[in-house]
Amino acid sequence: MLEVSKIGVTTMVLIIWMSCSSWGFFAHQQINRMAVFILPGELIRFYKSNIQFLTEHAVDADKRRYSDTAEAPKHFIDADRYGINPFDSIPQKWADAEMKFSADLLKENGIVPWQIERTYYSLVKAFKERDSLRILRLSADLGHYVSDAHVPLHTTENYNGQLSGQTGIHGFWESRLPELFSGEYDFITGPARYLSDPLKEAWKIVKSSHSLVDSTLMIEASLSKSMASDLKFSFSERNNQVERNYSHEYARAYHTRLNGMVENQMRASILMTGSYWYSAWVDAGQPKLRNFPEKKITEEEKLLTERAEKLFNLGRIIGRKE
Repeated sequence: MLEVSKIGVTTMVLIIWMSCSSWGFFAHQQINRMAVFILPGELIRFYKSNIQFLTEHAVDADKRRYSDTAEAPKHFIDADRYGINPFDSIPQKWADAEMKFSADLLKENGIVPWQIERTYYSLVKAFKERDSLRILRLSADLGHYVSDAHVPLHTTENYNGQLSGQTGIHGFWESRLPELFSGEYDFITGPARYLSDPLKEAWKIVKSSHSLVDSTLMIEASLSKSMASDLKFSFSERNNQVERNYSHEYARAYHTRLNGMVENQMRASILMTGSYWYSAWVDAGQPKLRNFPEKKITEEEKLLTERAEKLFNLGRIIGRKE
């Protein structure tokens, strides 16, 4: 009885997490993994030899949302809370935005472009110090935040369709569709490129993603009206749990009407993740990526990681559920 309960709880946690976490377990890992292969020479050798770590830890930032109250705002920005023309209203630099709106308001509305910049410069520092463990951890996190910024629903107050009667669309777009159809995607992006202004690039990503919000919502709303309700959802059993999910037929119809949007955003995430990694290495002076001095995880870091993992397994998320 105890073992069955454990299996049930774990499965339930995974179902909840898959429906509310950014890009979903599968997509985040796929993006980080594919980004390795667009890196140049010495960089690809280092990243490829650590590709399993980068893949597995692509979701660490989501796991921290279960233990760190400051983590949730790093994954989104509700741009429409700043007015009709938000990108004319929000100063790009943190100091200017803080002066205009206050740090508390910025964090309430999400800080993903600034988090990308902060993680980027932390990665530059790790490269300069030739700290291989921090390079890998920060690279995994940076890929996560960059990918989150490419999700349209991470840029709006109506992040899960809760304001338009479309609750659940968040996980549908960023988890269900990639899981079902990414095998059909073309992930050839071309090589990583140098980004001379990491913050400016982060804002370009967010602005582009935000321009897709209306289409993301309106296409699903239209489809929902045109398709019989009994065809919209399906039920399946997994690990002794009955799951309710968008049906394959409904998902295919939505995916087709989006006309390549999810594929394009995943491909852009791969290109920009690799480009941020490459640019950080260049800005650090292109240090040699072998014969690193030995670095060990601190006891504090170990305890924080263990706590995040424990709370994640219990499903106790802190902050909004996307």
